[in-house]
Amino acid sequence: MQTEEINSTMKATEDAMKAAIDHLQFELTKVRTGKASTSLLIDIAVNYYGNMTPINQVASVSTADARTIVIQPWEKSMLGPIEKAIFEANLGITPMNDGEVVRLSIPPLTEERRKDLVKQAKHLGEEAKISLRSSRHKALDTIKKAVKDGYPEDAGKRRESEVEDLIKEYTKKIEHMVELKEKDVMTV
Repeated sequence: MQTEEINSTMKATEDAMKAAIDHLQFELTKVRTGKASTSLLIDIAVNYYGNMTPINQVASVSTADARTIVIQPWEKSMLGPIEKAIFEANLGITPMNDGEVVRLSIPPLTEERRKDLVKQAKHLGEEAKISLRSSRHKALDTIKKAVKDGYPEDAGKRRESEVEDLIKEYTKKIEHMVELKEKDVMTV
């Protein structure tokens, strides 16, 4: 019984760590690098006949070049609500509506803004590490409880070391992801 519980805890711990990595990856795509990316608009919802609808469900979102995002609504009546949603999202980018499409021109980043974005990426990395430590704490508590309830102590120590190895592996992944984002942001 205890072996099954520990095995399911180990699986849940690794799943939680993978989820932390996936979440970090998603959050890092939203950190602007000075290049046009449709991922900037992922979280924006547009008022579509009274319902808040993701922007990609009311318009075609694409990049025209390295500094321009083009939003082509499927209905011309959506130009205003799309523009309003982008203003309200407070992206620091002013939408330009030409009556056919909405264009977003991504301004080049200043050195100061780049440093702020690097800090933001590092903060996201720290949040992911906190999530890993929380998962480790839960797993170690379960293992210690099982050892107290009769699970072999040497097997418990092996499981604890497996959890520590997982933490090291996922921490390295997080650090690598943040490092790549930092290089991306600081590249002019």
